[in-house]
Amino acid sequence: MSSSAAAPHPLHFGNFRAYLVGRFCATLAQYSMMILLAWQAYNVARETMSTGEASAQLGLIGLAQFLPLFFLTPVTGWVADHFDRRIITRLTLALLMLAAAVLAFATYEGWVSLPLIFGIAVIVGIARAFNGPAYGALAPNLVPPAVLPTAIALSSVAWQTGDILGKAVGGYAYAIEPWAAYALSAALFGVGLISMMMIGPVPQPPRQQGRHPIRQMIDGFTYLKSNRLVLATITLDLFAVLLAGATALLPVYARDILHVGSTGYGHLAIAPGIGAALTALWFSFRPMKTQVGLKMLAAVILFGLATIAFGCTAFLPRDIAVEAGIAALIVLGGADMVSVFVRQSLVQLHTPDAMRGRVSSLSQLTISASNELGEAESGFLAALVGPIAAVIGGGVGAILVTIFWARLFPELRLARTFDPPDLREADISQETAQ
Repeated sequence: MSSSAAAPHPLHFGNFRAYLVGRFCATLAQYSMMILLAWQAYNVARETMSTGEASAQLGLIGLAQFLPLFFLTPVTGWVADHFDRRIITRLTLALLMLAAAVLAFATYEGWVSLPLIFGIAVIVGIARAFNGPAYGALAPNLVPPAVLPTAIALSSVAWQTGDILGKAVGGYAYAIEPWAAYALSAALFGVGLISMMMIGPVPQPPRQQGRHPIRQMIDGFTYLKSNRLVLATITLDLFAVLLAGATALLPVYARDILHVGSTGYGHLAIAPGIGAALTALWFSFRPMKTQVGLKMLAAVILFGLATIAFGCTAFLPRDIAVEAGIAALIVLGGADMVSVFVRQSLVQLHTPDAMRGRVSSLSQLTISASNELGEAESGFLAALVGPIAAVIGGGVGAILVTIFWARLFPELRLARTFDPPDLREADISQETAQ
């Protein structure tokens, strides 16, 4: 593929269009389902538990989704580099569709329970462990390198729009008819599956011969360790979001602090996605090109400040607390999107295709650690010190981590553009063989 500046727009490529539709529908269904799992688990728990005990159940939901990803990451990255990435996404979407259908039926029949919710959360974690690296590694195969940053921005728009609408649809649909919300997720996973089946043949990275699969899995860790710039962006996002897990405690804020119910929960839940989608849309027209490292550091500090602001809404009069909370969450989402854009661009542009699945799986592990494990941390911390202190303290922690990371990784402060070094497959193979 040509990498010239005159390369066409990513939407010119039919495979990328199908990918975009598939990712949007899958994300829409996934975030709808995830918000439903948290909301339903919290409400089922509150029937017999206190607020603190029910908050701990939110932590367990996050842990149930994270642990499969943690243990499977070395395998899933290797699978994405050695098997057809289209088939991997299709199989995982089929599994997610089945999981959503089971919850729809259980909710309709009235025998949904915490063990069932936790079991489905584990299945969701397993499916995401495999489809994340496959999705991430597939996108660069669909467009020329010259337009990849624009393609990443468009993919982020689809992802964040799915995030927004998924949480809104999930919250509102559950308020009307709980079982139908899960049924809608199942249908959307089905549309995503059909879209991914429309993607034609794409280039596959050459398989390494004469190297044990375990050694190849370790290569992903070795490469990430050697690329300090990529390592800095991935780990900064990990620790910042891990600490500042305000969104994990939205069910607690919606029900027991702001008292806005499932509809208000939907409003709060979509707010970060609105800020993120607007930022991603901006990048799709005006991709970030200069001072990428400093902009990421500033964005993560803003993320921490917005988290603190949201936590403090508990002290505001009720008539303005919800509006202030939504505004803080919109800023939080926009700041997070800057971090996401920088991280994804660096991972995709600085990693050779033969290792992209393994590096993408490690990136996904840190994302899931910051999200699902962050949910666990926030839920357990809220049970110990209260949800308000957990949110505010997390925001402070994110700011302190950013300052420390700026000193620990000067490569991040000095990163001016996304331009990668000259990565040749032969050189990478030689380095990893040593």
